[in-house]
Amino acid sequence: MTDAYIAADNIISSLGFSTSENMQHMLAGETGIRQWEDQSLSPVPFWASRVDDIRLRKSFSAYADPKDFSRFEQMVVCSVKDALSHTSIDVSDEKTLFILSTTKGNIDLLSKTDYDSKTGNPVYLWQTASKLQQFLNLANTPLVVSNACISGLMAIIVGSRLIRAGKFEKVIVTGADLVSEFVLSGFNSFLSLSNGPCKPFDKNRQGLSLGEGAGTVILTSDLHAAKAPKIRVGFGFSSNDANHISGPSRTGEGLFLAIRKTLEKNKFHVDYISAHGTATPFNDEMESVAITRACLQDIPVNSYKGYWGHTLGAAGVIESIAGAHSLVSNQLIRTMGFSEPGTTHPLAIIDTNSKAPLNSCLKIASGFGGCNAALLLYK
Repeated sequence: MTDAYIAADNIISSLGFSTSENMQHMLAGETGIRQWEDQSLSPVPFWASRVDDIRLRKSFSAYADPKDFSRFEQMVVCSVKDALSHTSIDVSDEKTLFILSTTKGNIDLLSKTDYDSKTGNPVYLWQTASKLQQFLNLANTPLVVSNACISGLMAIIVGSRLIRAGKFEKVIVTGADLVSEFVLSGFNSFLSLSNGPCKPFDKNRQGLSLGEGAGTVILTSDLHAAKAPKIRVGFGFSSNDANHISGPSRTGEGLFLAIRKTLEKNKFHVDYISAHGTATPFNDEMESVAITRACLQDIPVNSYKGYWGHTLGAAGVIESIAGAHSLVSNQLIRTMGFSEPGTTHPLAIIDTNSKAPLNSCLKIASGFGGCNAALLLYK
């Protein structure tokens, strides 16, 4: 069976427009979450992590006129282009597939009414994917993965499965989402937003911080095309606990099942866990239960949400990339915002940057509707 390897990647967030730039700021202990006053998004100030508009337009201008593309589309294109610049991949090759991961896509255009009958409604995810296919000159019709907050991780799992099945030799996975009025009002209705930068797994956590960004990971079946050290994408699994439309299972059943299946299939020791860690009371508690049930409570675990917020459909992609780079550099990155344990099941939360011999990373995610996913990355 063919293995899947990471050939290249990119992260665009409030902390930078490349993976290396993001990792440098994170190691320096910097967060991209700050307070915003933007009447177009919210009548009151809010805390979030947002991508620099001026820098985004300038970066995208190297490829096309920003007026012809939405912010969402600009982020996707810039992320894909940067990742591709580190490879010799021919995107027009029929053995190359593009997967778009997002929860809301161009949802910020929802109020727009003067749609062009020729180009259709840009809010439809499949039409957004079609526009990106034409612009990027992709040979195959893209896949769209939209499954709440596990979308990004599921997209990587799907891409690696397609490579193992011999359907494609290269798979470009890009996850992206925006901080929009629709998303802000939605999370506000749940009273789940933090009045300040989020504090994953901390006793004094108040809720999540929203973030926007894009991440691209290019998967390949070609061992020689992968960067050194070689990072393999192991088997990953998803599950659904069918507990509640928004609340996670109190027993952690769904996430526990996804973790158990992943560990049984990979037969590999876990050195480090990249958790979902949204900093909401119920999510962090549920993860602590699931991790403990899987007997992984002593494994170092962190959350990246304190650096760039919850980026929704991009989260699983950019956090997997950060986890892979932690393996490459044998570097454990602290959980920004964490200071005092706040879950009933104690976990080995990483509270300071440190070096450690790392060979594998278990990435986990959970989302609305009871969906859960787990994936193992290893050298």
